[in-house]
Amino acid sequence: MSERAEILRRLGTQTEWDVLVIGGGATGLGVAVEAASRGYRTALIERADFAKGTSSRSTKLVHGGVRYLEQMNITLVLDALQERGHMLANAPHLVHNLSFVVPVFDLLGLPYYGFGLKVYELLSGRLSFGASKMLSREKTLAMMPGVTSNGLRGGVLYHDGQFDDSRYAISLMRTFESLGGVAINYVEATGLIERNGRTAGVHARDVEGNTPFDLLAKVTINATGVFTEKILEMDNDKETLLSVSQGSHFVLPREFLPGDHAMMIPKTSDGRVLFAIPWHGATVVGTTDEAVETASVEPRAMTKEKNFLMDHIDKYLGRRPKAEEIQSMWSGLRPLVRKGNGATSKLSRDHTIVISPTGLVTITGGKWTTYRRMGEDVINRAADVAGLAKEPSRTRSLHLHGWTQEAAEVESERVYGTDLAEIVELSNNDPSLNALLHPRLPYRMREVVWAAQHEMARTVEDVLARRTRALFLDARAAIEAAPAVADILARELGRSDDWKARDIDSFLAVARGYVYEGE
Repeated sequence: MSERAEILRRLGTQTEWDVLVIGGGATGLGVAVEAASRGYRTALIERADFAKGTSSRSTKLVHGGVRYLEQMNITLVLDALQERGHMLANAPHLVHNLSFVVPVFDLLGLPYYGFGLKVYELLSGRLSFGASKMLSREKTLAMMPGVTSNGLRGGVLYHDGQFDDSRYAISLMRTFESLGGVAINYVEATGLIERNGRTAGVHARDVEGNTPFDLLAKVTINATGVFTEKILEMDNDKETLLSVSQGSHFVLPREFLPGDHAMMIPKTSDGRVLFAIPWHGATVVGTTDEAVETASVEPRAMTKEKNFLMDHIDKYLGRRPKAEEIQSMWSGLRPLVRKGNGATSKLSRDHTIVISPTGLVTITGGKWTTYRRMGEDVINRAADVAGLAKEPSRTRSLHLHGWTQEAAEVESERVYGTDLAEIVELSNNDPSLNALLHPRLPYRMREVVWAAQHEMARTVEDVLARRTRALFLDARAAIEAAPAVADILARELGRSDDWKARDIDSFLAVARGYVYEGE
């Protein structure tokens, strides 16, 4: 019996779960880990792949949120700064300290941002990532050799966290499994089961086998991000809860931002901060903030977003990138809780918990950095709804799967933590697996095998977008690597040549949207 078949069997033979989570992004996985760590029998289903949506498309930052400090949302900043510290302690193989430089182009900006970032540092207390300090013009240029020098007055240095978002999600999934939880991707909730006016579970469908089955649970948690309202509609709730905002990013060669420091522009024309960040040997620039009417599975960057990024790269990094220099381009959607009709950039990233009259528990809003706190808060409420035995939260100091303080030097290998030795052993046993997927990518064939055997990767896209970050780093290279990945997956999963052809076509349909073709 395959691993997937065994998971489906376990889902089908459990008469009733304590907690059932719908949604396998940061929020859902955090909720599931929280529940399982308290000893509750917990299952999680995800209709696509883990972190397929927003949770793999962030700006790769673990941070308190400088702009929320300016908006005087002190509670959110305090919570996020505390959680930032916990993320570093619990997953040092996935989270690390990163220094940021704010280039300042007017004299008043130096004391203003210097004071604000000192407050930001002090709010983190004993979990501080490092001291902030004012920089001279010369020091700013030395630390940020790519920054525009015209009109530069100086800068401010501060510290925040960086991580690999989808790899963190996979670590959460593996942690959940180790706690006795059952998680599966490509299983869709098609409806809610109602008994005596209460939500009693979900009607589900195995997407791969197109097989329906039911899952019963004492409490069901809707953690579906920008698709929250789709689940609420199943509960006959037509409330418009969210404003959906889109953020897009470009990935550029390292030479646009040489060195080890990130850059933060504290206020752009649309009121957001803009980052340029070193990541896996490239430079990520983002993000935008544009309201969208409906959520989509594969959002695409709008022309005005592309123009915004081009203009700001030109303004702050000295030149407009050529089309071929944009290695990848991706967009993510933010589930912002609606509060009036203001701009999405002004909406808070606080999370909201809604309990319907049927007992369906919904958690939405929030941000990656506060995922653990969101899980703690919602399980406190869900335990009351389900009448579960009271148990304290244990996740604040729970080491995640792969935890190690002896992290590998190479970033693409560091994310595996303690699993790396076993991955290397795969290529020791079969030297062909040591080959690179592509000359421009840092990933090896052995990582595809590992993803299929241990990380529930089911498709080429799962491997190239989320188990590795190939699609996000260099979309053209990922497209060229797809056939080799399909060959390995077909062998590992027992797939046919027809499946390979279909899956490559499916991946290409997605991947072409990550290639910048110009306007």
